[in-house]
Amino acid sequence: MARLASEGAGWLSGARRFFLGALLSLSVVASDAAAAGEQGPAGIIGINRVNLAWLTPGEQRRILTDIAASGATHVRLSLSAPVDKSIDAVEIAYRLGLKILLEIQLSNPDYYADDVRPRTGHGRIWDIRRLSDIDPRIYGEKLRAALARMDAAGVALAAVEPGNEINYSAYNGDLIVLEKPGAATARHVSDIRNRQAFALGMAAYVDIVALTRQALKATVHSRRALVVSAGLSDMGAGEADRRGMERLDPQEVIALLKERGLDRHVDAYGIHVYPGQKTGVRLTEYVSDLLAFCGDGVVGKPCWVTEWGVANAARACPLDDRKRADAVAAIRSAFDDLMSAGRLDAAFYYDWDTHAGYGVWRCGRLSPAGADAIAPKERNRAAKGR
Repeated sequence: MARLASEGAGWLSGARRFFLGALLSLSVVASDAAAAGEQGPAGIIGINRVNLAWLTPGEQRRILTDIAASGATHVRLSLSAPVDKSIDAVEIAYRLGLKILLEIQLSNPDYYADDVRPRTGHGRIWDIRRLSDIDPRIYGEKLRAALARMDAAGVALAAVEPGNEINYSAYNGDLIVLEKPGAATARHVSDIRNRQAFALGMAAYVDIVALTRQALKATVHSRRALVVSAGLSDMGAGEADRRGMERLDPQEVIALLKERGLDRHVDAYGIHVYPGQKTGVRLTEYVSDLLAFCGDGVVGKPCWVTEWGVANAARACPLDDRKRADAVAAIRSAFDDLMSAGRLDAAFYYDWDTHAGYGVWRCGRLSPAGADAIAPKERNRAAKGR
């Protein structure tokens, strides 16, 4: 009996170790999934609050605390100059339980040689450096240093988005700003004034994305972070003419980047959605047409809408948010359908509080349309079904 009891105890001990090991393995998998921001078929719904580096630590904490208290689970933050203060905000957000999409501002002068000069914006927009002038070696060094600091603080990034609107001259100096607006701007890559420089910039961008993936894989906590290509501007040709600023359609730029090997390094394509005054069928058709290039993961990569927004210019309190509520609901419905089809994995509303027109933190609270904009997909579906 003693021997049987001993063998039984040994068997139980072994079984216990087996089950504990299995639970630990499941825990590691769950932890890695959380680090990558995975949400299953529901899709990720988030909010933008970029440029926190310009604020004091107290202001950063106040804003991020309000975001976390609103029910938002994901936030898009920027890694911009000054980088140390950007990382302060990332650490605060992570400690508050927010999952982070980190947008890396490639306009940061630190990523370029000292003798590189920006392209002029002719006083109508900021002067900005050419993407073709970025130094991949410097970029890699600076990014690894920033990730090392976040890693030391235990931060697990959900996703990283190198660059922003690289198909638009406001964020890519290889595209020109006309001295005077009004003339026709480029419709296709063949129309771009500095076509050779633009092509070099596209090749440099793919190198930057590859370096970003490598740098993330070398971290402890963010090694499974997803990589999303730069969110592309949806500005139309007519608006570009009025502003006198070159841009290209997102589909054309994604095709150019894919030819240069983009798909080997990204998990999703970034895109921005600003439908302006469109309503009803025109609005849903606009969203559908704009995101037509998004794949389902089997054929092509899915998309992340890293910015989308509907303006409300009202300034009085309490805020009347009824006018944009229908547009927000229509866009969310289109997004939810795309998410269910596996062609859209995430949508981040722009923005929290910095732009009075698009901001949803108004009059000291989250506006009604804002609450709908950042509601989880299932809750949004249930609300529509009522």
